[in-house]
Amino acid sequence: MPWRISPADRKAGNRPDPYFVWMSEIMLQQTTVAAVKDYFVKFTRIWPTVSDLAAADDADVMAAWAGLGYYARARNLLKCARTVVADHGGQFPADHDILLTLPGIGPYTAAAVSAIAFDLPETVLDGNVERVMARLNDEHTPLPAAKPILMDYARSLTPQHRAGDYAQAVMDLGATICTPRNPACGICPWRTPCKARIAGTAQALPKKTPKKKIPTRKGIAYVARREDGAWLLETRPENGLLGGMLGWPGSEWGESPDPDPPLAADWTALDAQARHTFTHFHLHLEVLTAQVDRIVLPDRGQFIAHDDFSPSALPTVMRKVFDLAAATLRHD
Repeated sequence: MPWRISPADRKAGNRPDPYFVWMSEIMLQQTTVAAVKDYFVKFTRIWPTVSDLAAADDADVMAAWAGLGYYARARNLLKCARTVVADHGGQFPADHDILLTLPGIGPYTAAAVSAIAFDLPETVLDGNVERVMARLNDEHTPLPAAKPILMDYARSLTPQHRAGDYAQAVMDLGATICTPRNPACGICPWRTPCKARIAGTAQALPKKTPKKKIPTRKGIAYVARREDGAWLLETRPENGLLGGMLGWPGSEWGESPDPDPPLAADWTALDAQARHTFTHFHLHLEVLTAQVDRIVLPDRGQFIAHDDFSPSALPTVMRKVFDLAAATLRHD
């Protein structure tokens, strides 16, 4: 993982870059390592220090984040970087309680940065560690109610020394050996004391409270292209889903959305819908397209020249809309 240094390097006196640790932990929230690696490399190449990120243009950061999801993280990334520069001299504080005061940093991230970057004996509890603790102790209380119990187990094992190495090791144990399905108990270093292995219950742990059915919301996305090839786009409000991201003008998302076109045009509905799943709901977007002339004035949004528009800067759901609409709005 490009944000890590080895235990041998640590022993030689090399320390992890707190900026890299923080960046990786924010990106990894609700996202896989495989998805994050390329984004991390891209971000740290463009903005190699927290001061570089703090000075970045918001739109550039949001565009670079596009496709990684959970866009509030990108907004908080900028807020946190600017706070570190403005209030802490461009250095992440080596203090768990102060880290908790920074934008976008909650208990898990504060503990991870404290332990991994500064070797402070803070307890890191992510989903992988929860699974390890539940099995190690044969704990059958279902999540999320089990979280404080599993935290107590994890805290009792957190060492006073080499806390960073331990935190990464126990997370890796859950990610590679104590996996959700078919855990490799035969090669686990905690095989002997693991109570769930002894009881034969490891496969069933941790238990989880059944999730509620995810509702479906509907909406309308309007894709307009001017005769010179320009696309009508808007920057979504800072608050709410996809806040601050570039996207297509559209209706509200709900059970029965009212039409809300951004300009008067001969709109054509596509046969296919753009479908996407967020954390708490499914979204089905009807896609309407229109070719318009150069003199048209939209009620909202602005036309962006084709050469200045990159579909990769769109969040995933908006890219799905583009993929459906692009073929019907060719420009020669």
